[in-house]
Amino acid sequence: MVLFNSMTYRRRIVDQEIDELLHGLPAIALEGPKAVGKTATAMQRAETVHQLDDPGQLEVFRAAPNRLIAGDPPVLIDEWQRFPASWDLVRRAVDDDPAPARFLLTGSASPSSAPTHSGAGRIVTVRMRPLSLAERGLAEPSVSIASLLSGQRAPVEGVSTVGLATYTEEIVASGFPAIRESSGRVLRAQLDGYLDRIVEHDFPEAGLRIRNPAALRRWMAAYAAASSTTASYETIRDASSAGENDKPAKTTTGPYRTTLEQLWMIEEVPAWVPSRNHLRRLASAPVHQLADPALAARLLGVGVDALLEGQSSGPPVPRDGTLLGALFESLVTLSVRTYAQANEARVRHLRTRGGEHEIDLIIERNDGKVLAIEVKLKASVDDSDLRHLKWLEKTIGPDLLDAAVITTGTDAYRRPDGIAIIPAALFTA
Repeated sequence: MVLFNSMTYRRRIVDQEIDELLHGLPAIALEGPKAVGKTATAMQRAETVHQLDDPGQLEVFRAAPNRLIAGDPPVLIDEWQRFPASWDLVRRAVDDDPAPARFLLTGSASPSSAPTHSGAGRIVTVRMRPLSLAERGLAEPSVSIASLLSGQRAPVEGVSTVGLATYTEEIVASGFPAIRESSGRVLRAQLDGYLDRIVEHDFPEAGLRIRNPAALRRWMAAYAAASSTTASYETIRDASSAGENDKPAKTTTGPYRTTLEQLWMIEEVPAWVPSRNHLRRLASAPVHQLADPALAARLLGVGVDALLEGQSSGPPVPRDGTLLGALFESLVTLSVRTYAQANEARVRHLRTRGGEHEIDLIIERNDGKVLAIEVKLKASVDDSDLRHLKWLEKTIGPDLLDAAVITTGTDAYRRPDGIAIIPAALFTA
């Protein structure tokens, strides 16, 4: 089946990466949560499309698997995990003919039964996420993560009219392209339906039968309450059963987390393990993040007004600051991950074991040098907001390429001490 490209498609930051890889590679797999836009992005390049979420097509390919790799290239195999054998079919086809741009695969889950071969060197995976702030059209970005990663400490400038209320609206609206077009009750209904599908359909399809859906929803809400924290899984488990006589066993909640990761619904920020300096006593716990902060807000039952009023909701998970601050950090983290990926960099966080120093985001180049970013739910910063960044600069010296604070303010600039102050809407890849 041949489909023509849509004239209404709006390019994403990841499109540049995909185009570069397709130019030299035979097969690319786009992976990420449902509704993130994988299929729309892949179809801009596909000449032949096989949709495995169509029961009729899936039945045909199960009966005649080789038809799956037939057609004019690039051949798109949409939702490949519904027929895991398709991975090996593509791998073998690439072994026979490694010409560039032969196959595109999209997947919303890692199959419960892994492919018989990793595909390393044959199928390269590209992660897709909900829309970053730069892709939402709130302002014209003026500061790139690429410039900060260069280590040149170039001038930083730009003005944004985006304020706290708009950032809060963006948290609630989500970065799922189709869902965010709605508002009010329709938006809430779509997010509820998204979460319902995860519990009722996606978990069983991923191989985990849920006997108590209400318990899973409570655990997901507790995880949402732990957004932007390093709360222990024991703390999350306890919070999910607050007020209940029996708390779920680890053997129950462990598979919850594993399956949500398999569905690309959880993307935790790992702790930074430096390779170029002698930092000691760093904590190893990850920072908890759902794929989109809108899902966290919906699980906790909070909207724009409640967040702006400082209300908290949901299970009792300890955090520093407000829920709005935690979800703003989630939104910035989602965006920075997109920008870092475009620059072949990794996103980590830093926390010393005793909690004396914490830095929200450490962006690491392949050579081990880093960009350090703090996220602040405030329009302006003072010296107290910069103490951890200055500590890191003294500690690792030239291995710190640059340091920045992401804010809700209006102006991008460099302070006399060299630290960049950047409104979130002005930051990009």
